[in-house]
Amino acid sequence: MSRIGKQPITLPEGVKVELQDHFIRVKGPKGTLERDFHPLIQVSLVNGQLVVARKSDAPLDRSLHGLTRALLQNLVTGVSVGFSKYLELSGVGYKALKQGEKLVLQVGFTHPVEFNPPPGITIETDGTRITVSGADREAVGALAARIRRVRNPDPYKAKGIKYRGEVIRRKAGKALGKGAAK
Repeated sequence: MSRIGKQPITLPEGVKVELQDHFIRVKGPKGTLERDFHPLIQVSLVNGQLVVARKSDAPLDRSLHGLTRALLQNLVTGVSVGFSKYLELSGVGYKALKQGEKLVLQVGFTHPVEFNPPPGITIETDGTRITVSGADREAVGALAARIRRVRNPDPYKAKGIKYRGEVIRRKAGKALGKGAAK
């Protein structure tokens, strides 16, 4: 049995769950999230906890068991606490500005790069730090990855957009060889 899948999900205060066949809707203080799950997996609400069970020990059922439980845990955590990703800009003249809901990045291009966050996602910035937050873990991670991809960190100069705490391995530049002018 899956070690992850067999653990029940405790529902925090203020979180309500609606189950219909293979569809779940979770409501909480941070919003509402919905998800379909595979018909081979059974989800039930028992004593204020979500319990995930599988129908058989077939390899597909076993792989879906832990996955479904993890996805449901993300829904519950998202509507109760929320998720955040933190990005940092490093480079001379690199900055992030907020114009209304829109994020505007100035990262060494001839033009500013703009991002409009999807509904339910908020972006905060203080110049060189960006915080992407919301209830949907997938949407938060996807938007943070799109922002990072605008200017990936450069291993030679350590310039670019990186996640907070991410370590960029530096590479040596060109070395003077034997035939180089002196």
